[in-house]
Amino acid sequence: RSDGYIDRASSDLKSFYVSSAYFSGKSAVRLNIFSGKEKTYQAWNGVPESMLKTHRTYNSAGMETPGEPYDNETDNYQQDHYQLFYNQDVNSRFSFNIATFLSRGKGYYEQYKASRKFSDLGLPDLTIGNSVISRTDLVRQLWLDNYYYGGIFSLQYKNKGTQWITGGGWNRYDGNHYGKIIWAQTGIPKDYTWYDLDAFKTDLNIYTKLQQKLTQYIDVFGDIQYRTVRYQLNGFRDHPDLFVNNTYHFLNPKAGISYTRGSWSGYLSYALANKEPNRDDFEAGSAQQPQHETLHDLELGIEQKTHIFNWGAAFYYMKYHNQLVLTGKINHVGAYVRTNLPNSYRMGVELQAGWQPARWFNASGNISFSRNKVKNFTAWYDDYDNGSQKAETYKESDISFSPSVTGGAVANFIPLKNWELSLLGKYVGKQYLDNTGNEARKLNAFYVHDFRSIFTLNKWVFSEINLVLQVNNLFNTKYEPNGSTYSYVSAGALVNENYYFPMAGRNFMVGVNVKL
Repeated sequence: RSDGYIDRASSDLKSFYVSSAYFSGKSAVRLNIFSGKEKTYQAWNGVPESMLKTHRTYNSAGMETPGEPYDNETDNYQQDHYQLFYNQDVNSRFSFNIATFLSRGKGYYEQYKASRKFSDLGLPDLTIGNSVISRTDLVRQLWLDNYYYGGIFSLQYKNKGTQWITGGGWNRYDGNHYGKIIWAQTGIPKDYTWYDLDAFKTDLNIYTKLQQKLTQYIDVFGDIQYRTVRYQLNGFRDHPDLFVNNTYHFLNPKAGISYTRGSWSGYLSYALANKEPNRDDFEAGSAQQPQHETLHDLELGIEQKTHIFNWGAAFYYMKYHNQLVLTGKINHVGAYVRTNLPNSYRMGVELQAGWQPARWFNASGNISFSRNKVKNFTAWYDDYDNGSQKAETYKESDISFSPSVTGGAVANFIPLKNWELSLLGKYVGKQYLDNTGNEARKLNAFYVHDFRSIFTLNKWVFSEINLVLQVNNLFNTKYEPNGSTYSYVSAGALVNENYYFPMAGRNFMVGVNVKL
């Protein structure tokens, strides 16, 4: 439970996990059952930039009601998981695994909406005497009722310097989306359903992997996956007449070579990956259907490990074709949609190191430098002066939410055999809220510290007890790691509406972990 940092952003979470297994010789069967249920007051609108210094915890959710905010502007969802695994060792070289699963989810989020049009709900205007009423206040629930089920398998072979795996899987997602009006000021019966739409996604894949030792120091590896995905989408809430029936076929290969000798190791790899659009991407309209994304990924790494010191460096280059990003463009029903960009890339270097000069002290850290760019990008803005949209084209600009520098560090002190003290730091560089690289639409860089203490009691009533104290944001730093932006033209000027998600100041957590 939490009363939240943002106003009214409370949460109430419950979960359980049960696992049972049977072992017999070279066979094993395991059943996992776990479930979680949550109720959280909505806080996803963000804090307007103008209020960050004066009302940092402001929450606009539930504020459409007259007087006090609506007290049940909440998200409510439960998900149940059932998993069954069977593992069999045939002999010292062969083994196989089979698993099947079912995930059941159902829930809704509830909102008070003021002055909603009857026509948006598929209803005629209400006539009372000589008066025509076209709008009403209401409380709505947007429901998601889904099943996700399927199975996976793999066959493994190991012999000296050869490791080979072949496997695959099949899964299906059955989703039902519907909306109910549970209260209206006038003109709508209770529990009126204004949309009820089904969506199905079927995913089949098969792969094979091979890792082969060529010499004492050199290994090569390669794998290839065939994947087919089918979408059957029977309309959307704001576009009920848009039906999608698409099938995708992907071939995803990967290959590489690794070298290990003494304290040194290194690798070089290349991978090609394809991904289908998300369900929401298809809502752009029948004339603006999205294409699948393609990624070429090249990686090169080196590492050295000794008893006292270790370090590593990795370089990557990721080239995208038809990457799906938000551009500000809207579809014919006014929804903002992701659009394919023909050419974008990410490249960078990641450095990491660790040091342990004594048994009572060790430290480690990492830092990455990257360049994340979109080429020939067109941004769209609503033009309220003319009732249209305006476009701006950029030859090369930054990909949104992609800091060029990130880093982290931790120092661990062990004053006693059963007591560990840790100081943790994290740095995230400047990020932009959209793909234009505009300084007026960005997240500032931030650097935060946490402190953690773990005291262990062995063979004291129980097998082991860990007493944990963690102080987050130790120095009470004010920072915002996420946000959103909306830009438009009004009175001849470009206006930027930025919204941020501030993190809490200094806060702490205590915990007890018990091993029976």
